[in-house]
Amino acid sequence: MTVHITGKNLTIEDIELVARRGERVLLHPDAVARIKACRVFINQRIEAHEIMYGVNTGIGEFSEVVLDDQQVERFQRYLVYNHAAGIGEPCPVEHVRAAMLLRINVMANGYSGCRIEIPQTLLQMLNAGVTPVVCQKGSVGACGDLAPMSQIALTLMGEGEVFFQGQRLPAAQGLARAGIQPPGLQARDGLATINGSNLITGIASLTVYDTERFLKQAEIAAAMTLEALRANMKPYDARLHQLRGFKGAVASAANIKKVIQGSDLLSGKAKVKVQDAYSMRSTPQVLGAVRDHMWWTRKQVETEANGVGDNPLFLPEDGVVLTGANFQGTPVSLPLDTMGGAITMACVISERRMNRLNNPALSVGLPAFLTKGAGMMSGMMLSQYTADTQVVEQRILSTPAFIQSIPAAADQEDFVSMGMNTALKTLQILDLAYGILGIEFMAAAQALDFRDFRFGEGSNIARQEIRRHVEHLEEDRPLYPDHNSMKALVKSRSILEAVEDHIGPLATY
Repeated sequence: MTVHITGKNLTIEDIELVARRGERVLLHPDAVARIKACRVFINQRIEAHEIMYGVNTGIGEFSEVVLDDQQVERFQRYLVYNHAAGIGEPCPVEHVRAAMLLRINVMANGYSGCRIEIPQTLLQMLNAGVTPVVCQKGSVGACGDLAPMSQIALTLMGEGEVFFQGQRLPAAQGLARAGIQPPGLQARDGLATINGSNLITGIASLTVYDTERFLKQAEIAAAMTLEALRANMKPYDARLHQLRGFKGAVASAANIKKVIQGSDLLSGKAKVKVQDAYSMRSTPQVLGAVRDHMWWTRKQVETEANGVGDNPLFLPEDGVVLTGANFQGTPVSLPLDTMGGAITMACVISERRMNRLNNPALSVGLPAFLTKGAGMMSGMMLSQYTADTQVVEQRILSTPAFIQSIPAAADQEDFVSMGMNTALKTLQILDLAYGILGIEFMAAAQALDFRDFRFGEGSNIARQEIRRHVEHLEEDRPLYPDHNSMKALVKSRSILEAVEDHIGPLATY
């Protein structure tokens, strides 16, 4: 499929298709007309010497400095040079591609004032696979992602660096190989390219996409553990959750029961306790709360993806120029940051369930540490250590960044979102989550190997997929290869795909 850019209907799934899978992008004719009409409007005001922020004035603390006609065009070049001030390793290509797509979508609304050549060139670069080299760090998420977006803007002047066909090249060389002519920057073009939280939002989009699928796997792992621990399944009755009213809990309980469908736990053939510990019976409420937060985060990210995150805004239909702060990253950084905490919470309850599988006082007859040779063998004792250290790291990373503002630009920018810190640390939290959940999956599969009742169809399929990658722990062996294999397996979503292929799709909301 081709993703058509209109400015208003971009979804997280569209962003993932373009950023990761190289889906072709087209600018809708209506968007082209809006961009051109806005440019006519801004040109008229430039010719009339109307003072407009960032067009014929400096920016930030220098917003009161008015530029003459000779300075206006050169200013865009110096603006980009000055703001291309990041540091560190390059961002992954998929993050930069997402940011480019989102910037085109902002421009497509027709209020940014740039020439049509700017979004058209960015679009050509996306379709040809030319990706600017962008440092990971440098944005405070205030006037958007000024530092990283400036490295994208450099390529519009044929400067900076790009990745193309597996090589890191000078931008002029990469663009030439792809047959793309850099358009250069004229009045307003530079600021229109850099003045938005597009890299933060691009990373957020892909993180939401991945976390939604991680959460389904957390429910599959929970289902397997509940079976292994002979859980009482009354807390998963849909009526219980419908009476409270949280949609996330309703969805989580339904998903877990769907995975367990066909199990003796549901038929009443397996003996269960009257009431289980919180980590067993509260799972729908906990993972459901994560689901509800994910819904809000998705809504915020998609609103930003289709909003006009720019400054100033040029409204041809009203004949006005509005200066504000639509570049501010907080509407995305706040939900993304708290989503990192929600992922951590899901991992905390995962580790607690895994603890019950290991602990002979809590495991309802399973061998200590899931090994028949306890004493001589330690089984999965140390796997819990590995899960625990990752949970603690997640907790450290879950300290909010959105309250960590440090004033900049001589206090003109005296509140900033720190959204890039949020984006990067949430990525780390999710990466750790793959490892933690992988260990619960491994322990649950090991525990089910010791049980002799009928399991749910989804649980059986998940166990079979795990056994394709990690063997039953018959006797002690180095576990780090298994831990890494399980982390990769969770990240690949192979377990989720196998289960959904067999029992049908699990609910997202």
